[in-house]
Amino acid sequence: MNECKVETVSVVIPCKNESEYIEECLQSFINQSYSKELYEVLVCDGMSTDGTPKIVKEYEKKYKNVRLIENYGITAPKGMNIGIKNSKAHVVIIFGAHAYADRDFIKNNIELLNKNKDVGCAGGPIETINFSHKGRGIALAMSSPFGVGNALFRYAKEEMYVDTVAFGAYKRSVLDKIGYFDDELVRNQDDEINYRVIKNGYKILLSPRVKSYYYSRDSLKKLWRQYFQYGFWKVKVMQKHGKTASIRHLVPMSFVLTNILGILFGFFFRSIRILWLIEVVAYILFDIIFSIKVTKKETKTLKYVPIIFPILHISYGLGFLEGLNAFYIFKSKNSMEKNKELSR
Repeated sequence: MNECKVETVSVVIPCKNESEYIEECLQSFINQSYSKELYEVLVCDGMSTDGTPKIVKEYEKKYKNVRLIENYGITAPKGMNIGIKNSKAHVVIIFGAHAYADRDFIKNNIELLNKNKDVGCAGGPIETINFSHKGRGIALAMSSPFGVGNALFRYAKEEMYVDTVAFGAYKRSVLDKIGYFDDELVRNQDDEINYRVIKNGYKILLSPRVKSYYYSRDSLKKLWRQYFQYGFWKVKVMQKHGKTASIRHLVPMSFVLTNILGILFGFFFRSIRILWLIEVVAYILFDIIFSIKVTKKETKTLKYVPIIFPILHISYGLGFLEGLNAFYIFKSKNSMEKNKELSR
């Protein structure tokens, strides 16, 4: 057993305008195999205007362990922190309103946290789902190593120690020691806090037994914006800790940069033009190969996936370059404010 009893749990769900998904999310936690006396669900609503609070209040009336908390700060990290501050449980699980949990989600997380005293955070791979052909294409691309690199929380099949998880279960004692979420970050808050978990000597354990299901976007425009912001705010995390991002974060930026330089200098230098053409052809071949591979059981999505892979890579890469501009080169406040506004 751990040095502290990891028994009581607070599930913190930051949300804004999630009326389409919040009921399924809440129902998945009402139906948990874990004892209801030992956990609560705190929905931190960022001033929704679509009826989300009304749905949550109905659950609050029916179930003693569901509570609605108003998040006047609106953003997700501020909602996470409000939830943590309102919790007195041994374990805090951060979850998304755009998702739902497996019946044994809490129980399996607790078992992982009790497995080793060095484990400060636990979680599992997310199964990305959608029911439209375009949405399924996005889900398949986001669950592919070609699409997201070594982001193991997207597709891992074995239990292992990792550098980050999406819906993390944190020991309260660890959060009290390392601090809560950085509420300046519009995106990548989980990456940043998980970096601090490891920096302080704890481990992050991921297991396929911890299952959750995330609804991907079915709009290519929204997907572009989402991954642009991932790239943009990743640079802020780097700046805060003075640490270079891992390879998977640098590859999209390198891909975009080499294409820009290849186009610019290819007009003047034949050797650069040839190298750039080789890169483009190689990428197109990999795009086609992996698109066929991930859609072999869902052929109707094939027409979308070859477009989705480049969207993931190019938007993230451009966002990363814009982040370098905003946080390192010109430190552009307008760029930072624009990206904060887009997240609302």
